[in-house]
Amino acid sequence: MKIVFAISEVEELVKTGGLADVGKALPLALHSEGEDVAIVMPYYKSIADTFHLDTICDTQTLFTEGKVYHFDVRALAWHGITVYFVDYPEYFMRDGLYSNAYDAYEDNGERFSFFSGAVLQTLQALSFTPDVIHCHDWHTAMLPYLLNHERSGFFEQTKTVFTIHNAAFQGVHSLEKIPFLRHHPHIFSQVHGGYINMLQTGIECASKVTTVSPNYADELLTDLGSHGLHERLVKRKADLSGILNGCDYSQWNPATDAYLPENYSVDNLQPKRVCKTTLQTRSGLPENAGVPLIGMVCRLTEQKGFGYILPILDDLVQHNLQIVIVGTGNPKVCMDLGEFAQQHPTQFAFINGFSSEHAHLVEAGADFFLMPSQFEPCGLNQMYSLAYGTVPIVRAVGGLKDTVVDLDTGHGATGFVFDEPTPRALLACIRRALLFYYEWPTQFKDMQERGMRTRFTWEAAAKDYLRLYLAMFQA
Repeated sequence: MKIVFAISEVEELVKTGGLADVGKALPLALHSEGEDVAIVMPYYKSIADTFHLDTICDTQTLFTEGKVYHFDVRALAWHGITVYFVDYPEYFMRDGLYSNAYDAYEDNGERFSFFSGAVLQTLQALSFTPDVIHCHDWHTAMLPYLLNHERSGFFEQTKTVFTIHNAAFQGVHSLEKIPFLRHHPHIFSQVHGGYINMLQTGIECASKVTTVSPNYADELLTDLGSHGLHERLVKRKADLSGILNGCDYSQWNPATDAYLPENYSVDNLQPKRVCKTTLQTRSGLPENAGVPLIGMVCRLTEQKGFGYILPILDDLVQHNLQIVIVGTGNPKVCMDLGEFAQQHPTQFAFINGFSSEHAHLVEAGADFFLMPSQFEPCGLNQMYSLAYGTVPIVRAVGGLKDTVVDLDTGHGATGFVFDEPTPRALLACIRRALLFYYEWPTQFKDMQERGMRTRFTWEAAAKDYLRLYLAMFQA
């Protein structure tokens, strides 16, 4: 099967978030299954500066009323597959992918609408007729629409899959600011009040719609969980499925992790104590292997649950515990966490910034990992935490609910889960975890080991996607 990934970022080539992790891991997993996989993405400045790639075909041209786009196609042989790059410097030769240091680019709607069209033109120029074009998030959401209105016949047998990685980001743009689409003969079917909601268009036009965990798929069918897209998604319910993201255990393995002061495994957890005291020292907390240490690494946003965390910090430090939070984001949250750390220097540490080394050390050195998200389409840190024997404390949303088994279920528990979106519910869950840590140390170790034996692989995700791809041609 010929599969093309149309995506805006790929880990190892260019990355701003978790979308890039999927952009690398899933194509490679499908390639390992024997499929013919290619990736098409923009030729960003950072990629051009690193790779200096040659063009592989004649310069391509796209026309719209009032504008002509000349772009080149470049290629990179990468881990056994080919990555094709759309080279249009006016749109992609910028320091940031989606924004400058302060704001999102005003022409993002135009940039990525053009990219969607350029993907189709690139495939035709290369005589590459895919069975499936797999599109990701709002950046490529216009591609299924453009393909459905493409009249050359080149894509007559091609199906499209559109994956929603986070429905909160929908790509809503004024049609007046999108020259590439403004004069498309059918575009007004997608315009509401002068604006296009690109995520909505992808949902309506793709052959199949997926998201990154089964529970998040269920949440998207509700008014509360769909970020305003409930009615559109309910109409596509028969074509919507949730396939859980995998975890890259080659990068997240405590037995081989080069960032750790000592490595450990499920058969020998003792060195994890060294990781804990190292984390305490580097975070400015007193060394104490016996005190429960709660870690958190994330963007400091409302989504990540700081509306639940901040109101209970005073209650938490009444307990014998330590907390380390690492991240950047909302300035008000940063200020509140920084002030609290100054007031409670022996129990609370806040590191305003991000480094891979600190992220890995928190996963290894903490006893618990905190993820009380408002919503979480899939989540990866809870998977990392399980692999590192760091017990997750999570809210029962999205992929967190799919991957963490609460102690009270009575079977196969791997963490602590709360449901109600309130500070008090989070506080009760943390207290439950602390009690378990102090009162049942043997069972706590059993929980750690059970989590370390849990696996969420990209191989499993790839098989699920292959079944979905094949089903589209059997219907």
